[in-house]
Amino acid sequence: MNGKRINIVICIVSLLAGFTACGQKTDTKNKQESREAKQLLQGVWMDEETESVAFRMKGDTVYYADSTSVPAYFKVVDDTLYLGSVGNHIEKHMEHVLWIKNQNNEVLKFVKTDEENPDIMFKQKNTEVQTLTEVLKRDTVVFYNGMRYHCYIAINPTKYKVTRQAVNDDGLVVDNVYYDNIIHVSIFNGNQQLFSSDMRKNIYEKSLPQAFLQQAIFNDMTFNKVDDQGFHFDASLCIPEEASCYLIDQVISFSGKTSSRLLEY
Repeated sequence: MNGKRINIVICIVSLLAGFTACGQKTDTKNKQESREAKQLLQGVWMDEETESVAFRMKGDTVYYADSTSVPAYFKVVDDTLYLGSVGNHIEKHMEHVLWIKNQNNEVLKFVKTDEENPDIMFKQKNTEVQTLTEVLKRDTVVFYNGMRYHCYIAINPTKYKVTRQAVNDDGLVVDNVYYDNIIHVSIFNGNQQLFSSDMRKNIYEKSLPQAFLQQAIFNDMTFNKVDDQGFHFDASLCIPEEASCYLIDQVISFSGKTSSRLLEY
């Protein structure tokens, strides 16, 4: 009988512990932001050391001093300042002082200006979407098995936007926006068109990591060689302003069918 009672007690304690754990998870997930802290953050903030303007908090949005960073929603939950989706631990926060720790565990120190008219200190700019490649055209004449072929490549910047996370000069993680490219490839045998198509980076979505593909642009494509498989082109996809690139062997057969394989990272 005593053994049964012990088992019942253990079960009840376990159930209570389970309910408590579930409650804690719900509380964490549904934690409310601090409106008081958000109100204290309103205004123009400068780097404490250089006294250069870093950002402006206005309403629910943080605007950065450089024109390439996208404005982001911000909030304060407990001791964390969220700029977009990135959380920064608050080391110190007073009306005119803000110390936060970034993703590299560096303490960033900012002071708020006393300027009564923030528009004088901070002139809000439209976000500048960057284009990394100008319109570029290449044509190559190749011979194979006594036949003459003409390959055309045209790189065309588009209005398709790619967002990449970067660290700005103030040590904050920000989103920068770039225009992606479409690359047109045509292959002719005399007047006969063997292939003609606009190629986008999503044709490689099964070959490349999704996280990489989201931040990468279709950077370039160059003719490599022709063999019995067809025409080989080196296609490169890169994350802007980083060394992160994938090189892909893009093959177009004599019948116009496409295939690809990863060459290197």
